[in-house]
Amino acid sequence: MSYDAIVPAGGAARRLGGADKPALSVGGRALLDRVLDACPDARTTVVVGDRRATARPVHWTREDPPGGGPVAALDAGLRRTTAELVLVLSADLPFLDRETVRTLLEAAAPGRDGAMLRDPDGRDQPLVAAYRAEPLRREIALLAAEHGTLTGLPLRALTAELDLARVTSRPLASFDCDTWEDLAAARARIREHGSVLEQWITAVKSELGIDLTVDTKALLDLARDAAHGVARPAAPLTTFLVGYAAAHAAATGADPAQAVAEASRKAADLALRWADEAAADSAEQNGSG
Repeated sequence: MSYDAIVPAGGAARRLGGADKPALSVGGRALLDRVLDACPDARTTVVVGDRRATARPVHWTREDPPGGGPVAALDAGLRRTTAELVLVLSADLPFLDRETVRTLLEAAAPGRDGAMLRDPDGRDQPLVAAYRAEPLRREIALLAAEHGTLTGLPLRALTAELDLARVTSRPLASFDCDTWEDLAAARARIREHGSVLEQWITAVKSELGIDLTVDTKALLDLARDAAHGVARPAAPLTTFLVGYAAAHAAATGADPAQAVAEASRKAADLALRWADEAAADSAEQNGSG
């Protein structure tokens, strides 16, 4: 599905004391990078805000005047896009995921003006939405003609006349960081026992620039077998070698996920053979004693 993405990232962050909110980190990664990771296949990604280092290349622009508010920011971003479908994402969503983005894009079906996320409390989130570019440009032009400026206009003035589908948010997908308390809560949530491994693996993949489905259970089982059947330090070294072998196989044309699975299987079988030998030797020594 072809689309462009706009990420407004130039707000004043008054509730954060004017801090550079997009640069604040959750799980060791900037909020802006987390949002950009949710839309990696956007044809063009435009960030409306001051330039900064980002994990992947983007286009930069600013509303005129800077700080003109969300409608002005969307207008500035739209001027740098050409796709018929435009994804709009706020820059402070630490738990936004690709599945939510895909759901929004699919819900913005032809015949409607787009699709907007609705949080679990029933509140619309116009900065987490997929819009048809033509009606969005039309409404922005009408607002500019009516008010003489877009500066300071609320988003509801833009979305009121649009026919938008509503997509109910997953529990954390719409969680945003408006205050220091929100940021602390996000940092605590990312370390919760039930999700910390998934969050960590996602962060590492993004940091390393790889997009690979990881069978976490298989790798953990391999690490356990290597630790128990050989020696504890064998666990991290073995998983490293599996990754290296899988990368080498992928370079020759193999499917990366299958390469990881095959390398894991071979290493796990070897670890079990080591364990069987150790058990047999131990039994023989006990019997002869």
